Formats: sequence, structure tokens, C-alpha cells
Amino acid sequence: MPIYEYQCQSCGHEHEALQKLSAEPLIVCPACSKPELMKKISAAGFRLKGGGWYETDFKSGAKKNVAGESPAPACGSSACGTAGCKSN
Repeated sequence: MPIYEYQCQSCGHEHEALQKLSAEPLIVCPACSKPELMKKISAAGFRLKGGGWYETDFKSGAKKNVAGESPAPACGSSACGTAGCKSN
């Protein structure tokens, strides 16, 4: 279930609520009890990590690969370079 953010237009109180997607938006402010609560638009609070996601979008500092080091090439690859590899 997503977490929605609300702000009261009357008193300015900010409120977070865990609600189903199908649930009606909250209206009554828990601080002042007036029906002035409005849903805010906010960014998602999660980040996708690991191979297969757009890990380059989240680079920071010297961190080159969020998922870790890139795996060694499989045998048959021209980049293998192993002395015992049959592809060389």
C-alpha cells in the first residue's frame, strides 16, 4: 500500500497516511478537525538496485556500479584472457 501525504489548507498541518489505491482521499484534518485536508504530490520513496535496473541513474562519487563489480566474462568471450580458455 502506498503512503500518501496530505496538508491542511486551514492550519498547515502535514500528515502521512497508509492507504489502499482504491481508498477515498482523506478530507478531515487530524490536528484542527476542519475538512480542509488536501493530498500532496510527492516523489516515490524507493530505489531499484541490482543488475537489470538503470543503476547508472544513481551514481554518486566514485561508485561506478551500484550492484557491485561486473561479473567475469563467460568462456567463449574474446575478453576472457584466461590462459586455459579454449577461445584464445
